[in-house]
Amino acid sequence: MSKKIFKTIELHGSKSGEISLCNLSNPYGIGSSDILSIGVALKKESGIDWKVHIPYENLKDLITALQEIEKNNT
Repeated sequence: MSKKIFKTIELHGSKSGEISLCNLSNPYGIGSSDILSIGVALKKESGIDWKVHIPYENLKDLITALQEIEKNNT
């Protein structure tokens, strides 16, 4: 498995937390499809506390859902 970091975002409400967006190649073994990994660290120096793996095939629907949530909660 290899990882490429796309972007890191400061985690609001924390002193040193961050959200990281990464591509994982072969996450479940050779031949498995790449996925987007979203990691959250409350303190980046302590490492990732939570992560979720999103297949790229679900990314468009996820973005749409997040935009709807943002629209309804701002």
